[in-house]
Amino acid sequence: MTSRERFLASIRREPTDQTPVWVMRQAGRYLPEYRALKEQYSFTEMVKSPELATEVTLQPLKRFPLDAAIIFSDILIIPEALGQPYHFREGGGIGMDFIIDSVDKINALDASDIEEKLAYLPAALRMTRSAIGEDKTLLGFGGSPWTLAAYMTEGGSLKDLAALKTLYYSEPATFELLMEKITSAVIDLFKMEIEAGVDALQIFDSAGAFCPSSHYEGMSLKWIKRIIDALPADFPIIIFAKGMAHQRDALVGTGASVLSIDWTIDLPSYYDALPDNVSVQGNLDPLILSSTPDVVRRETTRLLQGMQGRHGHILNLGHGILPSAKPENMQVLCDTIAEFAS
Repeated sequence: MTSRERFLASIRREPTDQTPVWVMRQAGRYLPEYRALKEQYSFTEMVKSPELATEVTLQPLKRFPLDAAIIFSDILIIPEALGQPYHFREGGGIGMDFIIDSVDKINALDASDIEEKLAYLPAALRMTRSAIGEDKTLLGFGGSPWTLAAYMTEGGSLKDLAALKTLYYSEPATFELLMEKITSAVIDLFKMEIEAGVDALQIFDSAGAFCPSSHYEGMSLKWIKRIIDALPADFPIIIFAKGMAHQRDALVGTGASVLSIDWTIDLPSYYDALPDNVSVQGNLDPLILSSTPDVVRRETTRLLQGMQGRHGHILNLGHGILPSAKPENMQVLCDTIAEFAS
């Protein structure tokens, strides 16, 4: 089987040739070749250049035998397409060019012509597909409407989401207006990505952990479900809901194909409690890649042994790869997977 076939079989919980599927969560900020590019171009310049985005996407695949390419992009291209640009602050962290803090600013957001505004992304996807061929998986992604709204109303890196939560509780009609616009734009984005040839999409609900349990449906999952319902039936959707794995039944109810789980959860028991049509992704602690080869080998083997015999596991980190990750440890991880499979 090709790595792409293994990936899609894992999503469907079908038996494979027993080679574990391994994908990366994001581009290689830990790679010297990426850092060299960053000395020449800003992050947003690379995102908006199909050629540069493709180059960054392919950098990890040129070093390591990964099963998938995850397009180099950012969830904040949606607020920018709506009319709220973003940037990276000198001292670190994300900054929006202005804060969404009034109904007038929400009304001014323009959810039309998303395909034209974000044309650079499908261009990068097509270039990447041409480079990797049909043997490897191509993944697209986007932010959940709740998470995007959090950045838009916080004005940058997330703190307590006071403004967004106050809007939800005190001005529900205004909250709905904002979420409708974001959701429409994300649907258009995902349809573009599917048309450009991605094999699966990942929704990042990174701000999910800010939601009270009793309001997670209304704040976030309602909108994720609306997105999934608007896409072709049975198209593979992966959800990463940070800190919300305990909302298992609600996450399954969105129609997602795969739940991406962080390292705080016992993955085998979590998998066993899922319906037969939902798979898991995860869930190594990203910090092991900043440690030693022995730690990487031990922890990877532990996860592989725990999930052995369970079809429907995409081996991955439990969160994004860190800039402190060591390339030699990534190689050890890949070698450990190959040795286990043999």
